[in-house]
Amino acid sequence: FETTVDGLLCIADYQRRGDMLVMPHTVVPAALRGHGIAARLVRAALEWARTEGLKVEPVCSYVAAYMRRHPDTHTLLAEP
Repeated sequence: FETTVDGLLCIADYQRRGDMLVMPHTVVPAALRGHGIAARLVRAALEWARTEGLKVEPVCSYVAAYMRRHPDTHTLLAEP
C-alpha cells in the first residue's frame, strides 16, 4: 500500500502468504511524519485484509502498535 505526498513515497509494505498478510514495515519520510499518513496506509491494508478474509502478522512495530490501539482490528491478528 502506498501513496505519494508532496512528491515523497510513503509505504505500508506487506507480503501475502496464503491466508496471511505479513506486514514487515512502514515507511514515511521524516518530512511527512506526524500527519497520520502511516495510520491511513495501515488502516487501508487492514480493511483490505478483512475483506479478503486474511489474518495479519504485524511484524512492523508501528503496525503492531496501531492494532493494539484499535480493538476493532484484534480479530485480524494471526495466532502466535
